[in-house]
This record gives sequence, C-alpha cells and structure tokens, in this order.
Amino acid sequence: MNKKIYNLIIWGIYVLFLTGSGFFSDYLNAYKTSVPFSDMLLFLNKGEVQKLFIKNEHSFFGSLKNGQQFKSEGILSEFFLRKLDYAQKNHYTQYSIETTERKFIVSLFFSVFPFLFIFSLIYFFMKQLQIGQGGQAMSFGKFSIKAPTNNKKITFKDVAGIEECKSELEEIVEFLKYPKKFTKLGGKIPKGVLLIGAPGTGKTLLAKAVAGESGVPFFSVSGSDFVEMFVGVGASRIRDLFKQGKKKAPCIIFIDEIDAVGRQRGYGNSGGHDEREQTLNQLLVEMDGFEGNEGIIIIAATNRPDVLDPAILRPGRFDRRVTVPLPDLNGRKSILLVHTKNIPLEENSNLDIVAKNTPGMSGADIANLINEAALIAAKKNNSKVGINDIEDAQEKILLGSERRNVIMDYTEYHKTAYHESGHAIIATLLPDIEDPVHKISIVPRGKALGVTIRFPLKDRYSISKKYLNDQICILMSGRIAEELIFNELSSGASDDFEKATSIARSMICSFGMSKNLGPIIYKKENNLNYSEQTAVKIDNEVKHIISTQYKRAKYILESNIKILHSVANTLIEYETINGYELQCLIQGKNFKTSQTNKKITVE
Repeated sequence: MNKKIYNLIIWGIYVLFLTGSGFFSDYLNAYKTSVPFSDMLLFLNKGEVQKLFIKNEHSFFGSLKNGQQFKSEGILSEFFLRKLDYAQKNHYTQYSIETTERKFIVSLFFSVFPFLFIFSLIYFFMKQLQIGQGGQAMSFGKFSIKAPTNNKKITFKDVAGIEECKSELEEIVEFLKYPKKFTKLGGKIPKGVLLIGAPGTGKTLLAKAVAGESGVPFFSVSGSDFVEMFVGVGASRIRDLFKQGKKKAPCIIFIDEIDAVGRQRGYGNSGGHDEREQTLNQLLVEMDGFEGNEGIIIIAATNRPDVLDPAILRPGRFDRRVTVPLPDLNGRKSILLVHTKNIPLEENSNLDIVAKNTPGMSGADIANLINEAALIAAKKNNSKVGINDIEDAQEKILLGSERRNVIMDYTEYHKTAYHESGHAIIATLLPDIEDPVHKISIVPRGKALGVTIRFPLKDRYSISKKYLNDQICILMSGRIAEELIFNELSSGASDDFEKATSIARSMICSFGMSKNLGPIIYKKENNLNYSEQTAVKIDNEVKHIISTQYKRAKYILESNIKILHSVANTLIEYETINGYELQCLIQGKNFKTSQTNKKITVE
C-alpha cells in the first residue's frame, strides 16, 4: 500500500476514535432520559436512580426550582412525592433520571481508553519517526553504512589525469588481492590511506576505483555523519562502524571530509569534553588501539590536512599520504577524452586547445565545462558540440553570463572600451609575456562591465618576480588609459588595485622578494608576526612596487597612444576582439573580423 494512503487511513482512524469516544463517553457515562412519573417512581423504588433532574417551568410552593437536582438519598419522602405528583398532574414538571445500570466493563473501558489512546498515538509518532530516519530514531549509536547502489563498477580506467596517484593506490589493490605476498616477508598491510587535494581533483573517485579493482566491499561515509547533538553518539557510531566493517572484512571504508571529525584536539570551545574530541579519540583507538581491525583499510579524504590532529596522521593509522594535485596539460587532455567519450564533437574540434586553455581546472571543473558546453550547443539547436561552445561555456563559468540587456551611458561605454584596451595593449607589448591575450570584450558579464581574457602558454609551478611585476603593470594599465583619454578618475579600477596590492604584499611578506626587508616571511596563517616599524617598511615597499609599475605602464601607453585609440574604437564598433585581431591592430595590419555588430544599447 502506498505510504501516503497508509498514513491517511491511520490518521482517519484516530480522528474517528477521538470523535466517537467523546459522544459514547457522554452517552454511557451519563445515561439521562426523560421518563413518565410512574416509571420514575419505579426506578426510585428499585434504587437505580443516582440523580433526579427536574425541569420546572412554573414555580410552586416555592420549593422546586428550574433545573434543580436531587441526590437519591432522602428523595422518597412523602412530602416530596406529593409535590412531584401535583406537578405531574398539572404538567408543570418534566423528569430526567441518571441510572446506575452501567456495566463494570463499560466503566473500565472508558476509564482506561484515554490512556490507551495517548500511548498508541505516541507509539505511532515514534514509528513514523523511525521510518523517516531509516529506523534509527531510537538507535542513535547505530551506524547504517550502505554500499553504493550504482551497479556500474568503477576502475582505474575511469580515472584520468592523476597517473602518479593511481600507481600509489595500485599497491593497496595488491595488498587486498594478494595479502600473503606481503605478509610472508613480515610486512603489514597499510591500515589507512589519506588522500589530500583540492576540491574536485578526484579523491572520492580514486577510492571507488580502489574498491572496484580489488573487488572488496566499499562503504562510504562522511565525517559529519559522526557529529550529533547527543553526547557520546559519535563515539558509539565509530564503534558500530568498525564492528560492521569486521563482518565484511576485507573491505574498504571511505571517510570523506575527515577534517569534520579529525580536527586537532584542544582548540575547541568545549575543552577536553567536546563531543568531537570523544569521537576522534574513539576513531584513533579503532584504527590502531589495543584490538586490531585486520582486513579493514580506511581511505580518508580532505582538503585541509593542516587542521588534522597529529595523532591521526602518524604511521600505524594513516600509513600512506597521497597528494592528489590539479591535472597538468596532459592530465587535462586525458580528462577531456573521458568526459567527451559520450558527447558528439565537431570534426575539427581540437581538445589540445581546450586542455591548453584550462590551466588550474580540476577534474570536476572540466566535467562541468563539457556539460555546460553540451547545454549551450543544445540551446543553439546544434547536433554536435564545437570548440566555440566549449569556449562560451568557459567564459560563462569564469565570468558569468552576458548581460546584453544593460543600457550603458555613452561616456561609461567608451571608458570601458579604453580601460580594457589598456589592459590588452600592455599585456601584449610587455617583453617575454607568458599569458597572451585571448579575447577582449566590453559586453557586461557578471559584475564586470568588460573583460580581458588571458591564457598561459604553459603550466606554472613557481612564480618569478618578473612575472609578478608584469601582472601589477597590466592591472595598473586600465586606470591609466582612462586617465590619459578622459583626464579623470573612476571607480572602475578598484578591483584591479585590490589585486595589485595583494600581489605586491605577497611579494614582500610571503615570497621574500624585497631587497630592503630581505628573504623573511612576515605572514603566517593570516596572522601578522612583525613590529609596527616593520609594518611601516612593508607599506612603503608595497607603495614603491605599485608606483614603479604604474609609471612603467603609463610610459608604454603614452608611447602607443595611436594603438590605444585604434583598439578602443574597434571595441566600440564590434564589442569583442580576439587575440589574433588584437595583434593585427597593434601591428597596423588590416583584418576582417568575425565578430557581430554590437547589441548593447548605448545612450
């Protein structure tokens, strides 16, 4: 039976019982009826009348009052009967009696029924709560772990872009498949593997692949599943988790976001009696305590290894630490091949270009990019997904959707064009530039009125001082272009200044790139650890770096003012310029743009 219909029937029965019991209780508990005078006397003589009710419409003798009640004791007096007889003969009075004929069972039922009803109602509520919470309403300490319901078996073939991590975890698969191969030489199977990496790099996917390759049961839980409002529940669930794991051994228990339960002890507001600390203590004991848990391998994932308790990181608990990095160029191409396997691509689609233009993206980011490109192609009624669709999807994800319905002021529209042209020209004319311009647009996206998109030529693992100075120079050029052409300042460059200041401060405080302050770290975990005198020196150094690059950008733009006008006017006409078209404008060559005419309304 449908659960909703079942609940509706149950509630209907309760309402009927509640309503019906009220009527029956009143009827049986007070059996009142109007009777003739002779029948009333018969009931009185038999002693079956508890109370006599008199409805007197005409007062007489001054003794019978309307609605007067008489108890059975003494109501058979001769004087009283004469008065009743006179009233009956003159039709002045009606009589109602309450009999004593109630059975004992009926009395008992209506005495006990309210309590039975209340307890049954409570039981029904608790039963519904158990059903709603998977039967765990009254078993907070129990932990119900379930294997994945997806029948698709995930293996290492489904994991791309992180080959080094796969090779490390292949050893875990061998431990699970052939344990005697290692134990015969005195080796011990690792008890835990900690996967460390940024969100979306594939930590959960790696754990599933290990389970798929080894063919052992795989159970997935979250660190937050152990944290409850009731004291002691987390520790109890840890015990129950490992108890269930022993029954399925050998098996893999995957704990996602373990930092939710494995944070360093002693830093909570509740001190040593914190519920989270009790849960962590129990986890430590279960992983490597007095009793062993042979055959259970714990795989945990986190993107905050710095907050984990040292006791949980020691060998014997998490013996292996696998860092899952962001994919490099080849890794991104492999991930693209996996996610485009079931997507029809245009014949001329070159995934190498996409992989090159997606630095810093994780596997999850790339999967989202391809999915968004497919949606954009479907919206255009295209039968296949092209490179342009992927490019549009990337811009939408990074910058937001185009806002072509914005009505811009004429002066502001021109300022935006010169602002973005300044960024693009400096990013192109600087020597040995590492991030060439890919596209310039003055179509509003998100909060920005315009954007200059640049993609790096290669993956970058370290940053040079020259590169950082170039970035500050490029950030300053937007404000300078506005100042040179319009001879006034605006708030449009506030975000550029914020980024430039952050870069300059990092050069001094984090990277040790200041000659005056030397190779010293003046910042640690967002806490400043230097004196006020040093703070003044840092501020002066930041100001010096930014002002130097400001002057540098201004000199380049002043020397190329004609190019600035040419690029800005082209932007005003077509709204968007790609990297090749920008190079043609800077070199003074003619070109035929593929961009459409502007659609932004300018007043």
